[in-house]
Amino acid sequence: MAKLTRRSFLCMAGSGVLSLGFSSLLSDEKLKRPNILFIVSEDTGPELGCYGDRYARTPSLDKLAQKGVRFENAFVPYSVCSPSRASFLTGLYPHQHGQIGLATHKYRMYREFPSIPSFLKQAGYRTGIIGKLHVNPESAFPFDFHEIKSSNFGKGERDVEEYADSAMKFISASKEPFFLFINYPDTHFPLLRQDHGLPKEPLEGKDVKTLPWVGIDNPRLREFTADYYNSISRLDSGIGMLLDKLEKSGKKDNTLIIYIGDHGPQFSRGKTSVYEAALRIPMIVSRPGHIQEGIAPEELVSTIDILPTILKACGITVPDNLPGLALQPLMGGEKTRWRDYIYAQTNGSAPVFYFQQHSIRGTRFKLIINPLQNRKNPCAVAYKTHLNAFFNAGVLQEEIDNAGQKIQKVYETYLNPPEYELYDLKNDPYEFDNLAYDTDYSVEKERLLRAFKQWQKQTQDPLSDPEKLKKLTKEHDRLKNYNYKKDKQFEWEYPEYFFGN
Repeated sequence: MAKLTRRSFLCMAGSGVLSLGFSSLLSDEKLKRPNILFIVSEDTGPELGCYGDRYARTPSLDKLAQKGVRFENAFVPYSVCSPSRASFLTGLYPHQHGQIGLATHKYRMYREFPSIPSFLKQAGYRTGIIGKLHVNPESAFPFDFHEIKSSNFGKGERDVEEYADSAMKFISASKEPFFLFINYPDTHFPLLRQDHGLPKEPLEGKDVKTLPWVGIDNPRLREFTADYYNSISRLDSGIGMLLDKLEKSGKKDNTLIIYIGDHGPQFSRGKTSVYEAALRIPMIVSRPGHIQEGIAPEELVSTIDILPTILKACGITVPDNLPGLALQPLMGGEKTRWRDYIYAQTNGSAPVFYFQQHSIRGTRFKLIINPLQNRKNPCAVAYKTHLNAFFNAGVLQEEIDNAGQKIQKVYETYLNPPEYELYDLKNDPYEFDNLAYDTDYSVEKERLLRAFKQWQKQTQDPLSDPEKLKKLTKEHDRLKNYNYKKDKQFEWEYPEYFFGN
């Protein structure tokens, strides 16, 4: 990666982003540091029984929610794997850490930022990871133990029992407190109806309806939807095995358990977008004796809140430069002043999918900002044309043409987004009716736009500068037909002009 200039270093340091903030443990000798079990599943939205989904078969996660806290409105700041993971591991927004696309396409963080494993390792924790990391540079994440390193997307590779066995090996290896980050691929495409005998009785298309935010329901889409639920069921079985291992280790009572999806599922208007289906995720937290059981706070929470929550639970001073909030007040059922808005962005995941979008969401209204006009959304095109196997559940043009005018308009907006989209989530939870150009909602639109611009200023978002957005767009357009993956010398230029001269 191009070296950051001294000016860029000072710019980022001045924003508080570079402040390491490593602090000593609390002095209270009676404080017993909890173990941390951080469970992440790929491409999983809140389609779980505990979130009220009628097709989900998720007894393990439902039980975890009953004994813990289920966050009703939890979100990621980016709906693609690598940026999302970099954000919850560092507690920073994508434009702050620099991982603004997939690691496989050579995007990387600007530098080695402090992260959950680095904070905890310095505090004396053993650190382990099972499954993929998918953030660059990997050296920023000091894990003592790493097993099942591949993505495991293929048939026969989703052996959830193996994940549980690997976890038990790490958990039982020492009496020292541990941090284990375990990643499940089950709900990532291709969706497998059954693998290693799970689920034992798979659902079929006739048993379900298409996810409602897709807007179109037919037999073809129902088959993919059934396999999404089958994959969730297998994931739930694996998490059940994992929690059984933790119980047998005798360490469950002193373990903080956090479960999230890294972003929403890969259906049209889902993954890669900034619609609710892409950004809203399940988040369940359990810690016996330390949180109020069985509650479901409705406050807006983000995965950037996970790092400060873990640090606070472990008695480590939370750096004051982090944009996230520790979740302990909400987990204790306290009435507390909380954030008013949640923010997200996307650039796509690779040059071929580049399309800049931002969103700001309050408790009822949500504004999407689309600064790139006169070009189609390439992710919408990929879903519509089934660009590769990962997009096979996308709605086809023929299916759109056979839908009613309302849904046709929804997909036209998805393909050719206007500068602004405004949605009333109370009356329109699936974001079908764009109110941005209805004068009755101009006050709401302007309020959200002002708050968004203020947030960009506070977080020093380089994309608030139109010239930097032009440079980023030009860089991506230039690389669409360049085989940068085989170029060993290739480095992205955006870190330099984002924060350089």
